[in-house]
Amino acid sequence: MSDIDHFRPDDRRGVELLYRRTFGTQAADAVRLRWDWARRNPATPSTEPPYWIVREGPTVIAACPLMPVRVSMRGLESEGAWSSDPLVVAERQRQGLGEALLRAWDRQAGVGLGAGLSDGTRFLLEEKMRWPKPGMLGCLVKPLSRRALRRPSWPMPINRLVSAVTLPFVRVVARARPLREQVEVVRRFDRAMDRLWERVAPRLDLAVRRDAAYLNWKFIEPPHVRYSVAVLKRDEEPHGYAVYRHLREPQGRVTQIVDFLVDPADERGLKTLLGWVDREARAEDSDKIRCYVQHAKFRRVLRRSGYFVVKSHVPLNAKVNAVQVPQDFYDNTDGWHFTWGDGELDH
Repeated sequence: MSDIDHFRPDDRRGVELLYRRTFGTQAADAVRLRWDWARRNPATPSTEPPYWIVREGPTVIAACPLMPVRVSMRGLESEGAWSSDPLVVAERQRQGLGEALLRAWDRQAGVGLGAGLSDGTRFLLEEKMRWPKPGMLGCLVKPLSRRALRRPSWPMPINRLVSAVTLPFVRVVARARPLREQVEVVRRFDRAMDRLWERVAPRLDLAVRRDAAYLNWKFIEPPHVRYSVAVLKRDEEPHGYAVYRHLREPQGRVTQIVDFLVDPADERGLKTLLGWVDREARAEDSDKIRCYVQHAKFRRVLRRSGYFVVKSHVPLNAKVNAVQVPQDFYDNTDGWHFTWGDGELDH
């Protein structure tokens, strides 16, 4: 008989074994590395990483990993949780265990969130559980070098031709601009970031609470990835921040803007942070800068700063259970603020 329950401390070995059987030893090692970090999540109500678990006797045969967060709807807050795809042992798949785990999460979460979920999980959410249809997390790219527009699927002669033809255009777009405000690299977010969040939150229709405790946990303390953080200051008070990192991909080097926050009306502030990231990207010899962001005003500023909209492959699922929302809440997501750093996208 299968039982669906909350994770208990003695389930840890069973969860690690489930990852090993499903994805291999490397995935199980990654889970073990991140375990203590996940326990320190300031939004976690217990001292253990949250999962919904399916047990048969003492054996864990399925699990749904969650990331608790506080979610703001124009300043009104609720408990929420990001979900990843459910894990089910091979011999028990297609028996409804994944759907049962998702329904357990949906019943408990004040706001359910998912980004980049598999087609199978989204089918369960949208067709079986009648979740709202997902939007796509917008993706924008700024080219910095002749290699920026190369694609792994193209033959090298085609890539070289595209690079040569677009080089004059790239040089115009990528030209450096002076910074006009103070930007400071920090190793930790201080409590002043709480004041920034309280000022900005009422202007965002839907967003994860970005206070100092969350930001330090999410971007300063993780053991599996290292980020750089730049803070925009005016009179020693923070008015925005950007989190970014540099990585190598098959066709070149990329600087990824992982997360950022400014007042949506503060175009100058966002342009200053983008200018800082430009400098950092050039110093690292990046070929392009990539940014995923949902909010329409932020996307507009990025386009004015040399970024171009490209096709996104990241669906964004959301369902608010905590309060009644207007009928068109899910139809117009231009006021939602989500980035690549939200959820589990940046493993």
